[in-house]
Amino acid sequence: MKRKSLSSCNVSLGLLFTAVILKAVESAKGKYAHMLFNELFEDYSNALRPVEDTDKVLNVTLQITLSQIKDMDERNQILSAYLWIRQSWYDAYLKWDKDKYDGLDSIRIPSNLVWRPDIVLYNKADDDFSEPVNTNVVLRYDGKITWDAPAITKSSCVVDVSYFPFDSQQCNLTFGSWTYNGNQVDIINSLDSGDLSDFVEDVEWEIHGMPAVKNVITYGCCSEPYPDVTFTLILKRKSSFYIFNLLLPCILISFLAPLGFYLPADSGEKVSLGVTVLLALTVFQLMVAEIMPPSENVPLIGKYYIATMTMITASTALTIIIMNLHHCGSEAKPVPQWARVVILDYMSKIFFVYDVGENCTSPKREKEEECRLEGGDGCQRRHKEVRSSLSNRNDDCNLREKLNGNLNKSYGVRGENIRETVNCCSCYKMLIKNIEYIANCVRDHKANRAKGIEWKKVAKVMDRFFMWIFFVMVFFMSVLIIGKAA
Repeated sequence: MKRKSLSSCNVSLGLLFTAVILKAVESAKGKYAHMLFNELFEDYSNALRPVEDTDKVLNVTLQITLSQIKDMDERNQILSAYLWIRQSWYDAYLKWDKDKYDGLDSIRIPSNLVWRPDIVLYNKADDDFSEPVNTNVVLRYDGKITWDAPAITKSSCVVDVSYFPFDSQQCNLTFGSWTYNGNQVDIINSLDSGDLSDFVEDVEWEIHGMPAVKNVITYGCCSEPYPDVTFTLILKRKSSFYIFNLLLPCILISFLAPLGFYLPADSGEKVSLGVTVLLALTVFQLMVAEIMPPSENVPLIGKYYIATMTMITASTALTIIIMNLHHCGSEAKPVPQWARVVILDYMSKIFFVYDVGENCTSPKREKEEECRLEGGDGCQRRHKEVRSSLSNRNDDCNLREKLNGNLNKSYGVRGENIRETVNCCSCYKMLIKNIEYIANCVRDHKANRAKGIEWKKVAKVMDRFFMWIFFVMVFFMSVLIIGKAA
């Protein structure tokens, strides 16, 4: 037990001694850091370029790290991004011998105490012209200064929405010195592209790269070159949200529009359906117009909406024309011969259109079925039998009149019996005339009704024809928009 207590005491004393030594070292480091800071900035000025020879170029190394895309405003064509900007350069007046300061090789000081390059974002689109974030810089013994500063940038970006919502965008971030030319401050790429290792995935955009290119431009005002570094952010839109909220409802509504031709003309809802579908597409078109910039480039989904709205307008106009054909009455002209052959004979069979009032299961009406069972012309036979019986009675009346005349001459029958016979025969004649008048009226009514039925069948065949035509058009438009997107 005594040995264990002695060993634990030794360990405690060792730890205490190590902590005292580390504290003393840190105190010494802090002391040397204060001494170094006072000596370095005693006669230092951050107003001029830190070079010993004014004709010498100061190289600034630039590195951009993309952390997050905050927003892409297509309507105003502004890209908002969260960046980490790293700049490094050598200051000829901030060097020291680290051996004189107990091996102190670097210190961290506020960035406003040293000279900083005035590198700015050329295509900035922000109203706020505030100074960069005043973070610390890391100063090494050899004069190298590294300045890491976060920044939320708003840059102008030319947005091409021709293939929205399946579009890709390329936004440039151009950095360069605002006042120094290439003979004074030169910018060097730290990497061939922007750093995307710490990028936070965006819900709307995919990053396909961020290449960096150095450009040296000579402007018309000055003969000196002005270098800059342009980072091109390649973005690909995630289209799932727009497919399910803008494109898919439009496709479903488009397939609903041709069904207006399938509605019965007597329902009174054919034109109402077309107008309702047209209004629904107008709402979706306005939603897309609020997102897109007011440019000449109409987005792909906007073209699809316009084509669909044009198709629905044409279908509504055709529906009105076909309804006029359907309601042609007895005053209308008969169906032309070419329409009988083309529409009633051929197209009705192709589109499986039966007579008006018939259906697929019982194409024959009961009355026609009864006439067929009676022998084909049973109905007409019945009508002929009625007329023959009445004509026989008329012949009997004429025969009776002749016989009564002969009897009157031969035997002198009384005048009352003769008058009764004549009155009876005249009643039969009037009855025959009335029946013939009624039969003619029924025959004319059936002819006029048959004329209206033919026009209704023509309208029904044309409805089916345009229904399939518009179904094919909607299908090919949907395939076309998907093919262009691919």
